[in-house]
Amino acid sequence: MDYSSLIAKRRERFSELEEAVGDPDLFSDPKRATDILREHRKLKQTLDLWEKLADAKRQLADNQELAKSDDPDFSAMAAEEIPALEKSIAALAEDLQYALLPADPNEDRDALIEIRAGAGGDEASLFAAELMRAYQRYADLRGWKCEHLESSPSEVGGFKEVILKITGDEVFRFLKYESGVHRVQRVPATETQGRVHTSTITVAVLPEAEEVDVELKPDDLRIEVCRAGGAGGQHVNRTESAVQIFHLPTGLYVRCEEGRSQIKNKELALQILRSKLYEQKLRDQQDAYSSHRRSLIGSGDRSEKIRTYNFPQSRVTDHRIGLTSHNLAGVMAGDFSEFTAGLQKAEMTERLAEAGM
Repeated sequence: MDYSSLIAKRRERFSELEEAVGDPDLFSDPKRATDILREHRKLKQTLDLWEKLADAKRQLADNQELAKSDDPDFSAMAAEEIPALEKSIAALAEDLQYALLPADPNEDRDALIEIRAGAGGDEASLFAAELMRAYQRYADLRGWKCEHLESSPSEVGGFKEVILKITGDEVFRFLKYESGVHRVQRVPATETQGRVHTSTITVAVLPEAEEVDVELKPDDLRIEVCRAGGAGGQHVNRTESAVQIFHLPTGLYVRCEEGRSQIKNKELALQILRSKLYEQKLRDQQDAYSSHRRSLIGSGDRSEKIRTYNFPQSRVTDHRIGLTSHNLAGVMAGDFSEFTAGLQKAEMTERLAEAGM
């Protein structure tokens, strides 16, 4: 397929961005500057891929011609490089196809990760805490910042519910695949007969919403303040610093008590509520997606079983793409790269087919 017209449009846009990047007043609007620099970087990567592909094709043509040489040594040397060049061209062409696809408008957003213990009682709450730590390590590996927004501890040291905020480069692009039911199979510490128990936790990854994305009307909100409580409901703070917000039109409810002040907790609760409402809006829009792609990126449906962690066999299986890894320890240490790469490739393949590329 000839991508010349698409590349020409991107070159034209890149020239516009080059001028914007050189504007001395660029950083007078920090958000606009961030958006421009991000788009500039991505377009440069796309144009660099195009040039690398063109260079590789020229080199292949040269080698194919040299392989016809009357000098047997020279001919053999040129012919020997041809398979590697063909492999490189195929890889570059695939990367270029992906780069030319319309970007997900949310992939550059920060994200909220909501983890809830499901079936399995104490064991589910313990695994919720372990998966939370795995996501924190993943964030560290990618150079992202992780902030603990809200949690409800269990009596055994786990979490009934915990919400993290992850900020950095392309956070939602990589984390969006984690939404769904995560199943864990292992022998609990309290199990005396060595039987394997199955527990579940649910994960929802929400792109962080900005005020322009969701309008929160004061008349739609019921805001209450109450005392913050410790584990088991014990009151550990005499001041009424906890905030809970009800969104009357949808019935959504958010409570925050992690912050040190009522003002901070109200700010966090509104942030979480806004992201939940934005996610609902996106899920309505996903009806236009293919059902297959919806399953790959995670529909946010908490009944959708996406992954199983089998501790006795040190095995992790992602059911959406049938990928099994025997590096359970690595995954729990924050290495989700194998699954993310597989899911991204499957999603891109589907998008290429839809785009007729």
